[in-house]
Amino acid sequence: MTAAAQTLHPPSRTLMFLEGRAIHEFGAFLGALPLLSLAPRGDGHPVLVLPGLVTSDIATRPLRSFLKGRGYAVSGWGLGRNYGLRDGVQERMISLVQELNEAHGRKVSLVGWSLGGLYARQLAKMMPDRVRSVITLGSPFAGSPKATNAWRVYEAVSGQPADHSNPAFGGDMAETPPVPTTAIFSRTDGICAWQGCVEKPGTMVENIEVQGSHCGMGHHPAVVYAVADRLAQAEGEWAPFDRSGWRSLVYPDPSR
Repeated sequence: MTAAAQTLHPPSRTLMFLEGRAIHEFGAFLGALPLLSLAPRGDGHPVLVLPGLVTSDIATRPLRSFLKGRGYAVSGWGLGRNYGLRDGVQERMISLVQELNEAHGRKVSLVGWSLGGLYARQLAKMMPDRVRSVITLGSPFAGSPKATNAWRVYEAVSGQPADHSNPAFGGDMAETPPVPTTAIFSRTDGICAWQGCVEKPGTMVENIEVQGSHCGMGHHPAVVYAVADRLAQAEGEWAPFDRSGWRSLVYPDPSR
């Protein structure tokens, strides 16, 4: 971990309080569905959506339902609430990616929200021959595990120290997966320090900034559109997200 990553601090109490925006962002998602229907359609390849800490497939249902409607073979993780890498969780996720890949005869795109995004990155590093792309939503892969307002919750429900890592599960967390990777983040994230959710420059790597909460990432209209746009790219023809035109009004320049 770099010195800069070690000095990151959790978001302020003000930003933590503003996480209540997630409720309004869900309302915005419902209201924006007619516009979101203009997002590009998919090619039917399998997509696995992984939930965040202490949440389950219920939390990702709006995103999964939308992506299913855009033509993808979408799956939740089916492991109940995400309480961390307890016994059997890692093995079951690996098996799930293998099963989806073999059942559809195509590589699997992984979309992970917060802690789910950390899993997605590590799975892609372990199985690049089975994974098509990775999209993370507010996932703190590049910072200290304690640069969040959720590390105590993680320790309580997982029974593991927040800074514990399993080298056998994909290696260095901050290392970029060897597949097209998109990190979606918000500078007003009230749970994770946004600097830790940003990918370093590289080939087939990008950051997309949105303006919103952490707890609303999975149903924020701008996030949902960006996920659909990224998944719709033909395999082997990856290109960075296009912020020109109207998109420049919705998606700030992440490198500013």
